[in-house]
Parts: sequence; structure tokens; C-alpha cells
Amino acid sequence: MKLTQIRRRRPFIAAGEHHRVQRTPLEQLRKKSRSIAASKCRQVKFGERRGHDDKKFHGDCQSAVGCQIVIVGDEEEDAMESLDEDVEAAPPPAYNQYRPPQFEGSTLAPIPIDKRVKRHSIHGMMEEENVVRPHQEMAQLSLDEKKFLLAVERGDVASTRRMLQKATDTGYINVNCVDPLGRSALLMAIDNENLEMVELLLEHRVDTKDALLHAISEEFVEAVEVLLDHEATRHTPGEPHSWEALPPDTATFTPDITPLILAAHRDNYEIIKILLDRGATLPMPHDVRCGCDECVTSRQEDSLRHSRSRINAYRALASPSLIALSSKDPILTAFELSWELRRLSFLEHEFKCEYQELRKQCQDFATALLDHTRSSYELEVLLNHDPTGPAFEHGERMHLNRLKLAVKLRQKKVRHVQY
Repeated sequence: MKLTQIRRRRPFIAAGEHHRVQRTPLEQLRKKSRSIAASKCRQVKFGERRGHDDKKFHGDCQSAVGCQIVIVGDEEEDAMESLDEDVEAAPPPAYNQYRPPQFEGSTLAPIPIDKRVKRHSIHGMMEEENVVRPHQEMAQLSLDEKKFLLAVERGDVASTRRMLQKATDTGYINVNCVDPLGRSALLMAIDNENLEMVELLLEHRVDTKDALLHAISEEFVEAVEVLLDHEATRHTPGEPHSWEALPPDTATFTPDITPLILAAHRDNYEIIKILLDRGATLPMPHDVRCGCDECVTSRQEDSLRHSRSRINAYRALASPSLIALSSKDPILTAFELSWELRRLSFLEHEFKCEYQELRKQCQDFATALLDHTRSSYELEVLLNHDPTGPAFEHGERMHLNRLKLAVKLRQKKVRHVQY
């Protein structure tokens, strides 16, 4: 008979001439402490037959933490089966540490679970998910609030109306509650493109927050119009709009993103036209070397965000739909913007690729406009147009002002027009 000790994380094997017992890794983790304590209790019985010194056996048991004990021989089979029954009857271990059974005279301390095991366990992952992060902090939902959000998600207008009326009378639910993904009922309705649900929620005065930006991002045109009408009735002159009043740590979009900028990023012609008709504007960004107080403060606080806000503005200005709707001379605007983007690509090296891509977009838009000419006369008018001079008449000497400007601003793209 032998008492054999093997390395950690290997299968539990009882080696003998006729017996072989194997344990899974999970069983090892939960049972190794009890195996050590039980082996210590049986040290007198087994130690006498093995001929081991008691002090040495005590030391082996104390140093066996994290290892497996192998009992070899036919006579110990009954002892192993009895030990398995004790382990199965024991209560499950606590999450943060495993407490072995307190046998009489036992001095073994609780064995902490390895941090790596804790991190990769289900409880460890849940703890990491519950860490408070920006725009993830939320109150626990009640059962009625869960039913309310589920009704909105399913598009059940009748049930939602009944719950909203009851909430108005008794306040038994928070109509502005959010689900675990951070979505409010209004955002759910926008995601599902349920216009009737959006109108119902706005009638009961739910907080819109950045719902308008979300509707623009989803290109839900009807919801954009409804939300703009709602904002016009609720907004007080001189106060920030609903999407501007959100704190930065809970907002979905950065503060520099306005409805017109976001619509231009999506290049949605209908939404851009709606916003322009309501008076939305998009000014040109300040120069890279601008020394005004606003630019200096923004650059000192966060230079990367300052650069990102500039490129976001130019990405909106390069939108073909915005140029076509807001410019009196789209070709000239595309030429000048392309030249400015080329200059910025050399000044802001970290965004060089983005500026070059926007420059190419402007050039493609200008050449696409030339492709829409239906005759040689229309092409002559475009190439000879001078915004400061008289209109070009057919038969006059062609000075090709627009073509010369294209050469000056290095507009290298040329398209062959088919008549």
C-alpha cells in the first residue's frame, strides 16, 4: 500500500492492479479540501498499515493543499466510497471562498478560490457586468415596469395606453424607466418604427432626451417630424434643447453632434430638407490654428475631441444631399470644400485618411453633376459659368472659368459625358 501525491489539475486516479477511479476537474475543485481533511482523520488507520511516520504524514496533509491524494489498494475502496457520500451530502461552497468541514481537531484554514477561477466563473462575469459604468447605471425594474416595456416592445398600444393612464393617476410605474440595454420606451418604439406608439408616449409626456437624434440615426422620417413638433411646443427660448441638456456621461452622442450634422452623416435627403426648412444651420468650423477663447479652451480640455468635432462637421458639410439643398452653386461649393479638405489632410496627420476620403467624395459629387448634363449647351454653361459676371450665351467666346478653377483647385477627376 502507498500514499501517492500527484500534481495539481490532473485527473484523480486511484492506480492499482484491478481498480481505477477518475474524477472530473470540477469535482476536484469542490472536493479536494474535504479529501485532505478526511485523509487526515484516517491517518491513524491507514498510517499504521503503511508504516509511515505520523509527523511526516501530518506534514504531507498540511502541504497537500491544491493537490490530489491517491489511495492505492483494494482495502481503501470502501473508504473512498464513504468519502464521496460525505461530499455529495455537504452544502455547496460559498462563492468567494471554500470552507472545508470542521472535523474534530482539524486546523485547516479555508482555501480561497483562485482569482482566475473566479473571473472565469459565472458569478465572476456577473460581478464584472454589474460594475457601474457611464450610461449603465439604472434602477431595478419592478414587475409592472417590465410589463410596460414588454408591451411597448411588442407594439401593444392598447395595453400601453392603459398602463400610461394608470401611471398618470397613481404613479405606480416610472414611464421613463429603461431596460438592461439602456433603452427607454420611446427608443424602443423608434427602433420598431411604431409611429402610433411614439405619438402615444409623447402624449403622456415621457422624457424625449436624445430621441430625436436616435430617430435620425434610424432614418425614421415620420418620427423625426413628430419629435420636432413636440420639441417646438416644449422648448423654451434661451434654454438648451432636450438633446443638448443631457450630461455627457449619459448621452449616446457627443455634444458636437446636432440633428443636422447627424442627418448629413446619414446623407438622408428628406430629413436634411425637413431640418433646413425649420431653420437648422451648419456653420463652417473654425480654422485649425484659431486662437479664439472657445477653441483654446476646447483644445486644452480634450484635444482629440476637439479634432473629432472638426472632422464631424466637415463630414456633414461634404454630404452631397446637404450641398445640393443648401448651396446656390453646388459645383463651386464642392470644389472649394475639396481644396479645404486637402489642406486639412496635411495639417491634421492623425485624420489624414478621413480627410482624403471626404475630398474624394466631394470630387465624385462634382463630376456626378457634370454627368447629368443632357446636351453640349448645358455643358458649355457649366464650364463657362462665372458667378460675378453675366450669364453665358451660346455662341460667345468660351472663357472656361469653371474649368480653370477646377485646374487651380486640383480637381483631377474627369468624366466623359454621353449625349
